[in-house]
Amino acid sequence: MKFLIVTGLSGSGKSETMKALEDMGFYCVDNMPPALITKFAEICFQGNSNDKVAIGADIRGRRFFEALHESIQYLEKANYKFEVLYLDCDDDVLLKRYKMTRRNHPLSKNMQIPEGIKIERQIMEPFKKYATCIIDTTNMKPKDLKEEIRKIYGDNSEEVVPNITISVVSFGFKYGIPTDADLVFDVRFLPNPYYDESLRAKTGDFQEVRDYVMNSKVSEEFLEKLYDFIDFLVPQYIEEGKQHLVIGIGCTGGRHRSVTIANLVYDNLHKEGYRVIKKHRDSMLG
Repeated sequence: MKFLIVTGLSGSGKSETMKALEDMGFYCVDNMPPALITKFAEICFQGNSNDKVAIGADIRGRRFFEALHESIQYLEKANYKFEVLYLDCDDDVLLKRYKMTRRNHPLSKNMQIPEGIKIERQIMEPFKKYATCIIDTTNMKPKDLKEEIRKIYGDNSEEVVPNITISVVSFGFKYGIPTDADLVFDVRFLPNPYYDESLRAKTGDFQEVRDYVMNSKVSEEFLEKLYDFIDFLVPQYIEEGKQHLVIGIGCTGGRHRSVTIANLVYDNLHKEGYRVIKKHRDSMLG
């Protein structure tokens, strides 16, 4: 059982941390009143819940936050195994983040943001003594913080799978481009089985249609270049922190060429170990 309390300065990255933990399979509860932490811990350690739990607690709880000391001390006395992650950040960077997001500091409704940050730091400083891990996010981008969380709290025994889901969608241009597509490839220049009456009623899921589409040097060269292009792009998206990529493959009606290429792209990505799904949006139309 891994029981983690995430706290620290407002604006230091707690929301991003909770998202990263959730992606790693943690059951996350954000902004829980600290007085409820002990009861929640009792339920979790009874073995009727997720084996990885993360609770977010910060100054937004205002008057409830004073109970955090008592809750942590209770967990220690009861011999619960838990960890405290404390997120820190320089004042100047916190101020820039608040100005960039145009959000107000939780304590600065009746004062300027720098004053609110100063007061919060004084209130939060004593909690550092409970921390089993302190992360300074001053020079971190969100993707850097996510990677750090993954290194510290990830299960190294699990098979490493790239943190991205790729959807490969075939479609027909005459029905419109998928609105959520990140990449769109037009394959209307490839050999068209529509003009072969024996293949017209079939889709790219049939081997004879796939053979027709791929039976040309242009098709083979295109597919090779497409694989290479996608193989180059996907790691860049992962590095940037993108978690869902939609690749659209389009032909005129979305039944033959686009389905063929989408299937081949799907097979290639699956072979390379990515989480990948495919959808033939228009293959049953027309």
